Order: sequence, then C-alpha cells, then structure tokens
Amino acid sequence: MKKLLLAVVLGTSTMLMAQAPAAAPADPLAPLDFLLGTWTAISNAPAGSAGAAVAGTYTFRRDVGGHALVRTSSSDTCKGPKDFDCDHHDQFTVFADANALAIHKTSLLGLYLDSEGHVIYYSAATPDPQTVIFNSQSPPNAPKFRLTYHLEGSGPKAVMSGKFQMAAPGSDDYHSYLEWSGTRLK
Repeated sequence: MKKLLLAVVLGTSTMLMAQAPAAAPADPLAPLDFLLGTWTAISNAPAGSAGAAVAGTYTFRRDVGGHALVRTSSSDTCKGPKDFDCDHHDQFTVFADANALAIHKTSLLGLYLDSEGHVIYYSAATPDPQTVIFNSQSPPNAPKFRLTYHLEGSGPKAVMSGKFQMAAPGSDDYHSYLEWSGTRLK
C-alpha cells in the first residue's frame, strides 16, 4: 500500500512539473493605451457650467513599471468666472487591482487629487475600444462625478474629447462642468 501511495504521489508530481508554465496575465491597463501621449486640450466653452475658456495640454504615460497610468496637465491660457481656479493643478493615477472586482465590478480604478484639496476615487469602464468612463465612488449623500475620454478617428488627425460631469447627491442626472477636445502632439 505504501508503494502504491508513493507511486501515485510521484506520478502526480511528475505530471504537474511537465505542464507548461502558466501564461503571464494580460495587461489590465492595455484597454486604456489609446490615451497614451500628449494631447492638446481646448475647452468647448460655453459647453459646461464652468463657463471657462481653457487651452493647454495633458499627458497620459505609464509609470511604476507600467502598472499605473498617470495623467498630468498644464493650462497655457485660462479665462473664466471669478470662482473658476485658473491656477488649478491636478494629478490623476489609474491602476489595476484585481481585488476591487468584488466591490466595484471592475479592476480598473483611479485616484484624482488637485490643488483645491479635492480627492475623488473612480472606477473605470471601457464600453468600447476608444472610450473610457470614470465614475466616482461617492457616498449616497455626496455629489457624483464622471470623467469621460473618447478618441474619434486614428492617426495624426485623431481627436480626443473629454468631459467632466457632476450629479447632485442621489441623482443620476449628470451635467457637464467642463468639456474639451484636441489632437495628439506626441
């Protein structure tokens, strides 16, 4: 009996070692690669309640060994109402977390921080290969935010459009705060 048990154990371990190694997991950020590069951004004023006319650039790049997508931006010109912060600076980092699937129904998450002290946690959805929608993970008694990027076309004439929208607490009625579009610089 001991010899039979030993033969089964040895046979099983030999079969396990003979199996091909598991394939490396697919890159969870790959669906967002259409964002990569430096883009011009011209606000589509007066579209959006901000009432601002802004022109600048933003860059999406991979960071931390390719495990995060980071957006940085700059504004070259800005004209808006008195309560619009033309000196606004922000940082947006998108990352994958397989553990988030159970709670957020997606493994793509984002963290937004800005110079006004705002912190917004997002979950991401890619309804098609040229679009990503970031929805805030807001408590029921807080406003909700949605950030959308959509690429139209391909090559040097491709246009990236974006919009930042808000909804009142408890509502799904989103209104644009700021909308923009532009082409890839590099």
